[in-house]
Amino acid sequence: MRKSSLIASTALGVVLGAFVLNAPSAIAQQAVIDVKALAQQIKSVAAETGILDVIQAMQTVQQTMSDAMKAVNLALGTNTFGDTNTLLLQGFTQNANYSKAQVGAIQQITDASNTANARFARDMRNAQIRDEHSASPTHCAAIDGGVSAQSASVQAFGVAQTIAAVHDARGEAGVGMPSHFGQAQGVASMSAEHLGLYCNADDAAANLCTLSANPDADQKASSFFSNGAYADQNGVNTAKDVAINLIQPVAPAALRGDQLASVNGQDAAVRRHSYNARMSLAQTFVDNTIGMQVPSIPLTASQTQYMQNMGLTVPASGNGSWMQVLQIEAERRVSDVGWHAALQNMPPAAVEREMALELALNNYLLFETYKMSLQHATISATQLAEDTDRNFLPTSKMPTPSMVSN
Repeated sequence: MRKSSLIASTALGVVLGAFVLNAPSAIAQQAVIDVKALAQQIKSVAAETGILDVIQAMQTVQQTMSDAMKAVNLALGTNTFGDTNTLLLQGFTQNANYSKAQVGAIQQITDASNTANARFARDMRNAQIRDEHSASPTHCAAIDGGVSAQSASVQAFGVAQTIAAVHDARGEAGVGMPSHFGQAQGVASMSAEHLGLYCNADDAAANLCTLSANPDADQKASSFFSNGAYADQNGVNTAKDVAINLIQPVAPAALRGDQLASVNGQDAAVRRHSYNARMSLAQTFVDNTIGMQVPSIPLTASQTQYMQNMGLTVPASGNGSWMQVLQIEAERRVSDVGWHAALQNMPPAAVEREMALELALNNYLLFETYKMSLQHATISATQLAEDTDRNFLPTSKMPTPSMVSN
């Protein structure tokens, strides 16, 4: 079987070669083989073996493929748009153009996005720099409050010194003071002042005076400690009268004339000087408290707004006291809704400045507390000295030592 297959393949190759090569006729002078006879014989063998049918089938398939390609060309419109190769070339070219355009568009979009992001980042940085170098309204209000507090402290000290000078002269029973000519005159002066300004119901019933609008106000602590500032000058005068009743209602009579010339008078003068010094210390301490509550400095707009928000009475004069200003500066950072709202919107730099201002205010209050503690320490030392002097008793009476001159 294998041998027959080889013979058939050989015959097929010879037949194809005869058709393809178109060999010339044999020349009689040359010793050749009769190709035509051989081809006829091979054709007969091919027909007998079925090779010729295979060849015909292959030709049929080739023809069918050719017809199919013609149909495709016809469907694509060969005559209108060109052949298939041309159309494919144009399609691939168009896709390549689309890809290049897409890449270019993406590049432009990316460049525009990068530019926009860069501008946004620059604007954000500029805003940060502006916020770090620009003072916020809250910071300005805090500075105004600090200046107001410092100015009020100076005014409070001046008022306290003025009141203390009057009280010192009164306690020393100086010239022109009620007790200068005697303690009875001092008692009469205090009684007249009480009946004239603070007459109570019992005084009125005894026909000593007419009932006052502020009976016994010179004896009430509420007249001395206000809600931060005295309402007016009458409030200041009433607080001053309370201070007098607290420390020295009636001053002893002054030592005058022959009293000072005697030995006993000189001894009494020394004791009186010590008495005056202690009374001056106590009275000045109380007068400083009055000075802190005297309305002596104009309130700022933010301070006035805070008082209104808290339901506090704004003085008709528009002035506030040192204590009131300090109270506002300390309490507004606890209870003021406006300050807390501003704090929420503050940039980091503004928050740091606010913290620095609060530390400065804390240092200020600590220093004022230190000054107050010095006064307390002085009063405590005076009380210790007074107690020690009063409790000092000699063990026994000693004779006067003899003085022998050399």
